[in-house]
Amino acid sequence: MIWILAAGVSHGFGTSRDDDSMLARTFVASSGKTLPYRIFIPARPDSSGDHPLVVFLHGGSGAGDDNASQITGANRHGVQVWVQEDNQARHPCFVIAPQLPKMWRWDAAGHVELSIYAKALVELIVTLKSELPIDANRVYLTGLSLGGWGTWDLIAKSSELFAAAVPVCGGGDPSAVIGLVDIPVWVFHGRLDSQIPVQRSREMVRVLRAAGADVRYTEYKTHGHAIWDKAYAEPELIDWLFSQHRVQ
Repeated sequence: MIWILAAGVSHGFGTSRDDDSMLARTFVASSGKTLPYRIFIPARPDSSGDHPLVVFLHGGSGAGDDNASQITGANRHGVQVWVQEDNQARHPCFVIAPQLPKMWRWDAAGHVELSIYAKALVELIVTLKSELPIDANRVYLTGLSLGGWGTWDLIAKSSELFAAAVPVCGGGDPSAVIGLVDIPVWVFHGRLDSQIPVQRSREMVRVLRAAGADVRYTEYKTHGHAIWDKAYAEPELIDWLFSQHRVQ
């Protein structure tokens, strides 16, 4: 059985179907901002139980309004790993990949509130949880580069939504995650990264470990910024992520 989303006009949804495995949709937030996104809907052999949701935040090359760049090029690594057939057979899940407009960011460094498009994303997640059989205790967040920054910012400011996070070659405000002890995090960075210095991730990890958080850190000694292919192919990552549940 394939679960098909209702039109959801009252929630600001629009939809079209491309030839690949992810539906192209749009969401209009209460702010009036439009958030294009792709969604993968898993096959369900029966009607028992809910499925996890994986949220992927693209890097800078994914920004735009074509509702495609966030799942192609470098960004495909952060999406395809969850939707490929063998992983879906072991861990069936919903996957969404929203798209920022150009010149915008997922994170809002130095501000208490989320960025306007991160707020739209939170609204989208809440709406999808009401529309689909999503396990509210197994919503996972990951992103690379620009999306890595967004991942840190979202779990710091909306920690109640997520069960685990995987920021890849990102960074954030260490002071914002001092009390973030309930969300397991696996952090990836390349030691030779010239775009986002490795110290950005190291400092976030240091703060989390000092607070007693459940954090893993993988640093690739001979790699620069483009580590997403290696990070999302780590043998233990899939099982680790889907074993995490949100603390009630």
